[in-house]
Amino acid sequence: MKKVINRGKKLLLGLAGLALLVFLIANLWIILATKSSINFQTKNLPENDVAIVLGTSKKLISGDQNPYFRTRIETAYRLFESGKVKHFLLSGDNRTKYYNEPADMQKALIEKGVPDSLITLDFAGLRTLDSIVRCKEIFGQSKFTIVTQKFHAHRALFISQYYNIDAVAFIAPSPPLEFSWKVKVREMLARPLAILDLYVFGKEPKHRGKQEFIEVK
Repeated sequence: MKKVINRGKKLLLGLAGLALLVFLIANLWIILATKSSINFQTKNLPENDVAIVLGTSKKLISGDQNPYFRTRIETAYRLFESGKVKHFLLSGDNRTKYYNEPADMQKALIEKGVPDSLITLDFAGLRTLDSIVRCKEIFGQSKFTIVTQKFHAHRALFISQYYNIDAVAFIAPSPPLEFSWKVKVREMLARPLAILDLYVFGKEPKHRGKQEFIEVK
């Protein structure tokens, strides 16, 4: 009986070690494959007609302003001011009439001075994969700039590469580590799942809908 227990412990340790190895390899693969497309300054950022701003909630559960939302909006506006993009696609969740990420982002950008005519909303950006794929297949963009935080940008770019999208990321600042560490750990766990979604399960956006090509003048 003791031998069986010892074998079981060794098996569990072996499986845990294997899971850790897969976790580390997946994160390293995604980061190395996308790091050259990460940009912090507008100076060397390529010009693209469209920037997709990936959605997040405007408010925290506490009711305080979400710093991820604020810095994504500020970073998107920097793109507009610099002339590096001509049009915004705001992609996020619209699960109820009381929770609408694209509409909240639209309002924030208009308040900063971006004309409403230069904004398109994607209400079906339920996940990062949905937002990126729909930008290409529904809104007709195969070359665009992604606006989000660095930890999230790697996964968004990895998905873009899989779908043969020529994308770069313009990075929004992250809050201090004491605020953001849980989000970053969650993102590290999401990266292996993204690889499985793409290469094993063949996941696709939950909603397709009719094409709404963005025509930039």
